[in-house]
Amino acid sequence: MRRNTIRFSGALAAAAALSLGLAACGGGGGGTSSGSGSVTLGFIGAQTGDNAQLGINIYNGAKLAVDQYNKTNPKTKVTLKPYDTAGDPAIAPNQVNKAIQDKVQGVIGLPFSGESQAVQPTLEKAEIPNISPSATDPTLGKKGFKYFHRLVANDDAQGAADTKMMTDVYKAKKVYVVDDNQQYSLGIANIVFNTLKSGGVSVQRDKIDPKASDYSSTVNKIKAFNPDAIFYGGYYAEGGKLLKQMRDAGVTAKFQSDDGANDPNIIKTAGKKQAEGVTLSCACQSVATSTEPKVKKFIDDYKAAFGVGQGTYSAEGFDSANAFLDAIKAGNTTSQKINDYLKTINVAGISKQIQFTPQGEVKANTIYQFQVLKGKLEFLGPTDKVTLGKPM
Repeated sequence: MRRNTIRFSGALAAAAALSLGLAACGGGGGGTSSGSGSVTLGFIGAQTGDNAQLGINIYNGAKLAVDQYNKTNPKTKVTLKPYDTAGDPAIAPNQVNKAIQDKVQGVIGLPFSGESQAVQPTLEKAEIPNISPSATDPTLGKKGFKYFHRLVANDDAQGAADTKMMTDVYKAKKVYVVDDNQQYSLGIANIVFNTLKSGGVSVQRDKIDPKASDYSSTVNKIKAFNPDAIFYGGYYAEGGKLLKQMRDAGVTAKFQSDDGANDPNIIKTAGKKQAEGVTLSCACQSVATSTEPKVKKFIDDYKAAFGVGQGTYSAEGFDSANAFLDAIKAGNTTSQKINDYLKTINVAGISKQIQFTPQGEVKANTIYQFQVLKGKLEFLGPTDKVTLGKPM
């Protein structure tokens, strides 16, 4: 997943400032702990902005894990510091620079693919291990990064699942693909478009401006094409607006989207009537359906701590933090030792088994589907076992 609204001038300025910051602090917190008996972890990701809820979900999950760990009175205390990127690749480098200056030993994040791409080389140079709970751009795992990890399957898997929904479940012969021209959105839309086209499906596409409020030009193109299904690559804020405008204009085609749109806020933005029946994919499953005692405890603890139920990628945030905490419990308090530990970790998390390939990809790569039913986002299960309208 995740947001990319690159402003080149801002990104270049941030990169220059980042370079100076690295020189001033000798390459960041790569080799040493932040002090006797303590380790600092950073959450770097959106806490504000149009699609901030996804970052908030992750941060809350991570904070819950760290708070629970510290209550056990461990030998090594852990501090979790948040750094707000607003999901913007032009802001993210400065926030990473701050984290390096604060000598963090590990980073939970970044949630969005665009900002991850913008800062990963810097995190590599500073030798800071990082676990993204939600960035899904496939290229992140193909650049030889040694400190990058992610706890979700990438868009090669998700794009295939979204295509399967439209061809095998919806039986669509004509599909219109829309994206918001951001890195994550464009990437998954390309995968879906190309897979549909190579499979003989009649397909057309268009882009929307995430900063615009009127998508009538795209809506009119969709109406003219008269598709059986629509795939939207992007986030819930923009996806909800597009969905509302389409339904209000009389477009009744099935609507499939991705994990960036997988949040109850898409219902709020589009309206219950307009969002009804929409299906959304995610490399996350609904932990709310689990009967495992530790998962149920996580759900109860999360609600008690934050006053709301866990959301999309909350469990992955919790698991990402616990991967770092497991390393620390084993006596690893420097960035390098923590990174070495992550290469060998193989433990059962709340969301999935936590185990990484040498490229930092999580080995568990199932893609799940959700559907809006009676105004609520319901879990349908793994893509290959989906029955529409029947939550698990």
